[in-house]
Amino acid sequence: MRPLEGIRVVDFSTLLPGPLATSMLVDAGADVIKIERPGRGDEMRSYEPKFGTDAVNFGLLNRGKRSIALDLKAPGAAERLMPLLREADVLVEQYRPGVMDRLGLGYDALAAVNPGLIYCSITGYGQTGPKADTAGHDLNYVAESGMLSLSTGADGAPVLPAALVADIGGGTYPAVVNILLALLERKRTGKGCRLDIAMADNLFTFLYWAMGNGLAAGQWPQPGQELLTGGSPRYQIYRTADGRFLAAAPLEEKFWTAFCAIIGLPEPLRDDTRDAAATKRAVADIIGGRDAAHWRAAFAGKDVCCSIISSMEEALADPHFHARGLFARTLSAPDGRTITALPSSVAPNLRADGNETGYPELGEANGLIDR
Repeated sequence: MRPLEGIRVVDFSTLLPGPLATSMLVDAGADVIKIERPGRGDEMRSYEPKFGTDAVNFGLLNRGKRSIALDLKAPGAAERLMPLLREADVLVEQYRPGVMDRLGLGYDALAAVNPGLIYCSITGYGQTGPKADTAGHDLNYVAESGMLSLSTGADGAPVLPAALVADIGGGTYPAVVNILLALLERKRTGKGCRLDIAMADNLFTFLYWAMGNGLAAGQWPQPGQELLTGGSPRYQIYRTADGRFLAAAPLEEKFWTAFCAIIGLPEPLRDDTRDAAATKRAVADIIGGRDAAHWRAAFAGKDVCCSIISSMEEALADPHFHARGLFARTLSAPDGRTITALPSSVAPNLRADGNETGYPELGEANGLIDR
């Protein structure tokens, strides 16, 4: 049995943070029932490109779930769901504060009929505070946490992050961690609880070093000047002769010594405490003088913490990840097509053995409330 076998989750969330969180719960054995709007369903279904009748993004984030299509604003909608919610272990929702209360599905109303319910609300800014009702997306949260100010391009302007750090790192993972903790607490007390997951709040954990520098020493970090923001030759991206890039992270002295020896950095420049900018320029010139294939071969098998930056296509073909079984599972569409499923963060020994899973068609589980 998987760890969450027998746990039922009712999922009102859409798009990314909540659906990815409940997807992880599915991997651990939970039965997840997704509540969607009739006709259109989760907004993510309409995205492009398609995989079957719906967006591939929707399929990747909603494997193995069941779908109920229900207009939550229709008279009697809450009552129709009540038999399901009385028996549920976990509820996940992603509306702005107060919306679920107005629908008759707020925490107080449901806790009265199901005291053991773990009610997880994921929002941008939390259930309380001056910004609680403010609309936002990932970019807004990373901007307001200070994170975006520390990642800039050559012109000094912040660059768009490629990963949705706030949605996943600030929303999905904290939601899963706290749901699991709440399930453990319920086992001890018999009581459920309300979880207030704010994506913006949880970004500060990623900035622990920046907070520490500023609060303890008054050294508020600046882009391009700190160890992790481009100020050091030991943690840097260098362009190769053929227009590719080397991600160099030989931070510790033993790695730095080996790195300098391999690239042939002149001795006077190896002490980067004297003039870090001069060392960085010299390393850039050396790396820029040879192509990516040369540097890949030069660093192969050496302890230098250096990598040629991969494209997504190259990363998906990397033999290491295949040897780890990362892409062994497949996602199937209603039309029979299959693609590689999104790798799971749930350890292989804690999830099911099956390697192929589909995603739910809209409303395919309406029988659960129409019996």
